[in-house]
Amino acid sequence: MSQNETRYTIRSLFFTALVSIVGTVLVLEVSGSIKHSDNKDYVPVGDFKAIHVTPGETFRMSPKASELHATCENGYLAIAADVDPSFRGILVDYKNRGVRCSRPSPTAPAAISQPEMPTQPEEPTSDE
Repeated sequence: MSQNETRYTIRSLFFTALVSIVGTVLVLEVSGSIKHSDNKDYVPVGDFKAIHVTPGETFRMSPKASELHATCENGYLAIAADVDPSFRGILVDYKNRGVRCSRPSPTAPAAISQPEMPTQPEEPTSDE
């Protein structure tokens, strides 16, 4: 090896990479290329998955509680943040259909279709 060969230390390479990343983000932010949405209407609150629970079978779950809680909003399950309860969203499936809070009864009056009775016009009474 010759004496004129320049070597770079790990520290200088790491510093160069860090400055490059921070500089790129700052330039993109100043130029307006990074979009920040203030509209929270269509922002997902979280990503959820269901765990199939069978009687007698154990399942793994974290012992730590999440920072979310569920409430019932107009018959649908809503997930809200513990820190900001006004920030909540309705839980939907993969086809964007709402998940109900309770199962509707098949014998409930709203579920049974009532046959419509045809209305008959009243005959005028006469005193003849």
